[in-house]
Amino acid sequence: MSRDFPRLLVATEFPPNASGGGPAIVRQMLEDWPIENLFWWSVLPDRDQRFNQKVAAHRVARIPPPLYPNRRWTRTKSKLLENVWAPLAARHFQKTLDLFQPDVAWVIPHIWSIPPLASVLPGSNIGFHTTMQDYVDSNRNIARFGAKRSGHLASLADELYLKATTRDATSHPMIADLRLRKGKEAAQMLHAGLDEADFDLLAAKSGNRTGEIRIAHAGTIVEESDFQLFVAALARARSQLPAPVTLQFFGSHSYRSRAWFDRSWMQEYGDLRAMELSERLRECAWGLATMALSDHDPRYNRFSFPTKFISYLAAGLPVITLGHPASSLALMTGNYRVGLCLTSGEPAALESHLLAGLSIRDPWEQFGPEIQRCARTEFELERMREALHECFAVCRQRSLGANPAVADKNNRRH
Repeated sequence: MSRDFPRLLVATEFPPNASGGGPAIVRQMLEDWPIENLFWWSVLPDRDQRFNQKVAAHRVARIPPPLYPNRRWTRTKSKLLENVWAPLAARHFQKTLDLFQPDVAWVIPHIWSIPPLASVLPGSNIGFHTTMQDYVDSNRNIARFGAKRSGHLASLADELYLKATTRDATSHPMIADLRLRKGKEAAQMLHAGLDEADFDLLAAKSGNRTGEIRIAHAGTIVEESDFQLFVAALARARSQLPAPVTLQFFGSHSYRSRAWFDRSWMQEYGDLRAMELSERLRECAWGLATMALSDHDPRYNRFSFPTKFISYLAAGLPVITLGHPASSLALMTGNYRVGLCLTSGEPAALESHLLAGLSIRDPWEQFGPEIQRCARTEFELERMREALHECFAVCRQRSLGANPAVADKNNRRH
């Protein structure tokens, strides 16, 4: 089996078993990759194996935990990372290439992985594929690292996209933006996907109206102030709905200490493995995906796309989306009528839309056909995986063509 797969090095900030949507996408795309041909380089260490992503070897250019700029002294720490740690990490990455001798590198430019990767890969003989998942110069990162440093990281990430052998990105708006700014076409929109077993379950699904309206929220709440507007509107609507409402949270972040968290109708279930999460989501009636209602952070709002949206489609859940009309989320739900699309933070309007939508007797009957059309058109896993593997094949040819000695060694290896 390994003869059909190149020696692949995944290079990014996060480790193989990290939580979150970005790491989940990478694991899904590598589901059948032979472990002996899979290598990993990251900035953050693997703290547990809960997602069971195994690799042949994993090297970490570790940032000392007190130096990672999360909360205090973020700009001072960022300066130290940029000027002291990053050159050392670049040498560490070069040694990793020398040690693993990959045929292909898959680069996902996340924050502090960007400087060492941008320093080494464009001048190497390794064909590499870049997947852009998020832009670095979002307001959140500007607040942590400063505008100048965030802009510099973003420009380095753009260079990793521009100089890659092949490339893709996480949303249609991001693909269009990169094409306009960099003049390079992406191979596809790469995101989480549904396999044929998921589509079979959707095809067999029937209405499942129960005595409870369970609304699922998976993952991180990005814009908590707008999320609170939704919770307040839902709290007011609850007593007028035909069935009890519960809001169920899944993910690594806990919100039970928040003032808005009401334990009488909200529950947390923690960070579940993919299969268990899918099973729990299928027990719900709706999925909830939120972004910012304002456009104050367009680099996130307009170009990133939440993985939870695809998780809900795979579970057969109509989706309640909340976000600015120009957000990637609102644009997707404008093309596919998969649930309720809320773009106003005005309390009375929110409450009215929730009352009307959550009173629908059988949400699957109303939204099921569009959920299946959206999933098949945009998020078919096998199609995305095949396109990605074709990109890796092109990268491999680039590596072999640039280094005949490596080509000869690989021929002897296989």
